[in-house]
Amino acid sequence: MDVREALRQRKSTRAFMATPVAPAKIERILDAARFAPSGTNTQPWQVAVVSGASKAELQQRMEAAFRRGERGVMDYRYYPRKWPPPYDARRKACGLALYGTLGIERGDSHRQQEQWAANYRAFDAPVMLFFFIDPVMETGSYFDYGMFCQSIMLCAVAEGLATCPQAALGEYPDIVKATLGYPDESILICGMALGYEDRGALVNSYRTDREPVEAFTRFFD
Repeated sequence: MDVREALRQRKSTRAFMATPVAPAKIERILDAARFAPSGTNTQPWQVAVVSGASKAELQQRMEAAFRRGERGVMDYRYYPRKWPPPYDARRKACGLALYGTLGIERGDSHRQQEQWAANYRAFDAPVMLFFFIDPVMETGSYFDYGMFCQSIMLCAVAEGLATCPQAALGEYPDIVKATLGYPDESILICGMALGYEDRGALVNSYRTDREPVEAFTRFFD
């Protein structure tokens, strides 16, 4: 598959089929993604592949915490404390497009909560991926991690699979680490849903806009 085609096909999928993903496919994806670049070849990624009974237990614990009103706190700050333009407008447009596609009104807190709760089930994908990093690593390794995660998502497209990278799966790091047996001091970067897209689900028709090249690029001759 052409890389440009894979980039355009990749999207954040929010409804999955129950069809299991063969372990061999996951291994092929990770085997290819491990060639992502990293500063001085540090390869800072540590990946947990969670499915079956382990996934059921973990998602139950996270969703229960969310429904009890326990606000999750990530191991690092993903978003800014204040949203300046143009980022504030973009994030609001993203949320409005999602809720608009699903017909969720602004004041419908119940349906909004139910949609958000689906994050902690990885939108019912059969596989969750969790990405950890040693606390000694610095900002550059987070940059490396982004390239690694993008490599996973593009390889998933080539395997006929769908993904959704999720900061939400990093919101309860204590639960994730305790359930999976990772050290308390490790840093949970984020999670990712992996599986086969439910092409009949309305939510998967939702798309976000992208800025044109001229909006973010300056050419110097």
